[in-house]
Amino acid sequence: MADIHIERQHSLGLAQARKTAFQWAEQVEEKFDMSCTYEEGATCDEVSFTRSGVSGTLKVTKDLFELDAKLGFLLGAFKDKIEGEIVKNLDTLLAQTKAVKKKTAAK
Repeated sequence: MADIHIERQHSLGLAQARKTAFQWAEQVEEKFDMSCTYEEGATCDEVSFTRSGVSGTLKVTKDLFELDAKLGFLLGAFKDKIEGEIVKNLDTLLAQTKAVKKKTAAK
């Protein structure tokens, strides 16, 4: 089994980070056929995701996204490619959300 661990600091606050996490969950459900469940907490939300050969969580706080995934034997051979795709998707969402937040704040 191969493990993936990704952390991204942000300054979105919990409400905006929550929206971003929802978007991420929708994307992985559609693009990668994942099954996601979302649990909101007072200070930390958690998205659990799974499909054949992979399972994990995305923890969301007011200033951090923390993703942990376990890849099964077959997908473990593609760990670098899978990790790169996750990083790209998450970074793109964070950049888009940050740009929208700046535009809204400027108004």
